[in-house]
Amino acid sequence: MHAAQVGAVADGAPSVFTGGANLVAVIVLLLEFGMFRQALLRDQVRLYAAQSSAVCALTVIVAAARHLPELYLLAALSAALKVVAVPAVLRRVLRGTQHEIAGSGALSLASTVLLAIAVAAFGFFAVGRLGIQGPALPKTALGVAIAVVLVAFVLMIVRRDVVSQSVGFFSLENGVSLAALVVAAQMPLILAVAFLFDLLVAVVVFGVLIRFHHGRAESLSTAELTSLRG
Repeated sequence: MHAAQVGAVADGAPSVFTGGANLVAVIVLLLEFGMFRQALLRDQVRLYAAQSSAVCALTVIVAAARHLPELYLLAALSAALKVVAVPAVLRRVLRGTQHEIAGSGALSLASTVLLAIAVAAFGFFAVGRLGIQGPALPKTALGVAIAVVLVAFVLMIVRRDVVSQSVGFFSLENGVSLAALVVAAQMPLILAVAFLFDLLVAVVVFGVLIRFHHGRAESLSTAELTSLRG
């Protein structure tokens, strides 16, 4: 009887893998919130690189815990693209405007953070009510991943400069990657690589857009584009 109770307690206790996975997911969410407080665009790029590094670390954790060696290759490709290539492209685009302050948001910083917290809480608890579970990661990480996606949407909507909007789009992809690790860690590698290729295309498109917009308006702010609404 005593041995059975001990075994039940051990089964109910969170494992090191579960705790580590949830910790990394929370770090990704906190880095997303940190992007709201950055006034310099290059600091947002640094936070995106750190966030991508956390996602890559989580991929390695899943590969080791679930014995999925193909995820090691995915982690390496993701690190090369999202930690090295994408930030390098953004820094190159910002080379002539690296001291420019990010465009003012549609809301104050305090209001924006409160809105982001409310949206993140809604996404987290809504996923919890659905009762979705995956074999790769705890369902807590799925709720955090959805929260990251929703907060990235807030960043894209509230900030009025094209770089913050592009960084928000890229960090949204990090949230989608987290969710994919939760519900589809055994997804074929070719599909995961295809998603990375889509990200590469988006980087090229945003890079051209940033250069073109800055060349025409001599600013990265998108506030004046509202005059184009019909």
